[in-house]
Amino acid sequence: MMSSSRMLLIMILGAFLLLLSSLDLLVQVVEAQGSWEVVVENAGIASMHTAVTHYGTVVLLDRTDIGASQLPLPNGECRNDPNDETLTYDCTAHSAVYDPASGTVRPLFIQTDTWCSSGQFDADGTLVQTGGDNDGFSKIRTFTPCAADGDCDWVETDTPLQNGRWYATNQRMPDGSQAVIGGRSCDTVEYVPSSGAPVYIPLIANTNDAQNDNLYPYVHLLPNNQLFIFANRDSILFDWTTNSVVANLPTIPGEPRNYPSAGSSAMLPLSGFNGWTDAEILLCGGSTYGAFLNPAAALPASITCGRISPLDTAPAWAMENMPMRRNMGDMLLLPDRNVLIINGAGNGAQGWGNAQNPVQTPVLYNPNAAAGTRFQTLTATDIPRVYHSTANVLPDGRVLIAGSNTHQFYTLTGYLPTELRIEAFSPPYLGGGAEPAITDPPAELAYGQAFAVTVAGGNPLFIDLNLLNPPYSTHSFSQGQRLLQLETAVPTDAGGGAYTVTTTAPPSSVIAPSAYYMLFAVSDGVPSYASWVHVG
Repeated sequence: MMSSSRMLLIMILGAFLLLLSSLDLLVQVVEAQGSWEVVVENAGIASMHTAVTHYGTVVLLDRTDIGASQLPLPNGECRNDPNDETLTYDCTAHSAVYDPASGTVRPLFIQTDTWCSSGQFDADGTLVQTGGDNDGFSKIRTFTPCAADGDCDWVETDTPLQNGRWYATNQRMPDGSQAVIGGRSCDTVEYVPSSGAPVYIPLIANTNDAQNDNLYPYVHLLPNNQLFIFANRDSILFDWTTNSVVANLPTIPGEPRNYPSAGSSAMLPLSGFNGWTDAEILLCGGSTYGAFLNPAAALPASITCGRISPLDTAPAWAMENMPMRRNMGDMLLLPDRNVLIINGAGNGAQGWGNAQNPVQTPVLYNPNAAAGTRFQTLTATDIPRVYHSTANVLPDGRVLIAGSNTHQFYTLTGYLPTELRIEAFSPPYLGGGAEPAITDPPAELAYGQAFAVTVAGGNPLFIDLNLLNPPYSTHSFSQGQRLLQLETAVPTDAGGGAYTVTTTAPPSSVIAPSAYYMLFAVSDGVPSYASWVHVG
């Protein structure tokens, strides 16, 4: 019979092991919330507009009328601009290209003012950049990317916008053009390249208010070839082929949602498993009306999200609460088809000095979970990111965070100083298991083309192939963002721990406007390093 002292010792040892197990579980849970790393201590500029090219490099872009930046132009080059309201002869850069592989930042030359402008990638991977302030108001600029060791730079085209645009939104269209929609005192849509005169959109005019809460409208290309356009609290279905309003959708409850009240929006992933027919729009955050007009009041941000299926016969907003109030949040579609909400503030609105109470805790939203269980809070950053900050998914699955400048000029001290550091956030899926790898990615895909890839590693019962379109991130909205889940057959054993996954490319340019996409293999929620694939 076991002695009482020995039994007591075993009980104590068991309790100790249980405690260690609990602590280990706690550590695992904490580690599963994601991690942060400062990847550039001083980029020289605060990126107001950010986009990832198909070379894996990142275009950083600020405005030009802020005076000197901290990034010199090379070889004694200077910008001579008599229209600049701050510094007409400027030998510093206001755009740059960052290479995540080497950590280097190369200055770029931009001539006209890109303050609060818009952009989108063309089918060939060229970044088209439109509008801005002052001498940039009617400008169209292009950046054709190159390898990290190249010397590609901005080109200011001779063809102007028909309507000058400031705070507009771009959307790449199925015919290869870009729709440029809205802007301050601009209630039209025009197409680049031009296909006729600009067309009046009543929604943009009717949703204006004393704060101009109709700026940077949320625009999504739906799988029926119509545009979902949202401004302030209202939205429409717009037939871009006839330039006509098809339907007026219900008003979302709650606060204004667009600039300067600044919520964010994303179209949830489209899936080949349901024939690409289901489209849902998610919209989260915003500001109490009056926050922009009376910034000293520090009015609370919105806590609500709305979700709508705009192509339903009777579309309606389904509302739910975020874990915390937030405006100026960036909403990103992640490779695993979840949504990341990151950056922002809990009080105030967009604008110089209007934001207070930075929200430094990202939130993960699972669109496939039951209502009430969709949100998960993640690891907080030490760096506030509020007005003029950006967020972009990198090919390795990390999220690049840049910018934040609540001041008219670069102000590197005091409350919420201009932020020149660049961070990378690793979501919970990184480090959570063995990463799969695509060993034979296609370089080109035609619409409807059947193809197969070999995926090394991962669980053959749970391998997804997802295409992610790199957007143009600015002012809490990722213009052109799109994620497509390909319909896959059951993987077959390719030997050596690898599996062959057979699938079919998206059927048309309505589902996948021609462009470069990041192709991710995702196994048990863990994404591979992306392969760049040109679709169309």
